[in-house]
Amino acid sequence: MLSSKTQSQATTATQPWQIKLLYDGECPLCLREVNFLQKRDAGRGLVAFVDIADEFYNPEDNGNIDFKTAMGRIHAVLPDGTIVKNVEVFRRVYEVLGMGWIYAITKLPIFGFIADTLYGIWADLRLKLTGRPDLATIERDRNQKLCNLEGRCKVE
Repeated sequence: MLSSKTQSQATTATQPWQIKLLYDGECPLCLREVNFLQKRDAGRGLVAFVDIADEFYNPEDNGNIDFKTAMGRIHAVLPDGTIVKNVEVFRRVYEVLGMGWIYAITKLPIFGFIADTLYGIWADLRLKLTGRPDLATIERDRNQKLCNLEGRCKVE
């Protein structure tokens, strides 16, 4: 039986999404942003929200973006398979939801540079700032959990 998150992802995948947003469902600040965006999407299915922390997360269904890569920086996948990351993800998602004006200034070179730099700092410190273990620990714990579920062991 599929988890409720996975069922939601499967339903969203059949809708005409314009961008697939990969997010960390165990990050409280990320969840706050995703909840805001889901309200703005209002069930239209314009954005497919994919929780990379879900045990059923499958990189092959998501631009081949593995868990570790997705945890390092925010990623999104476009319907044609193009992968976008960092602040460009926010620009695209907000544009799709009719709120592109919020990130419009980041299209200007100096403001884009500043936004990209600040996002990079945030991404590097995100786990620590939200009181979570480092990525190596999270990945190890995830691999152990997956190994215990249906014997899906990742050998490294």
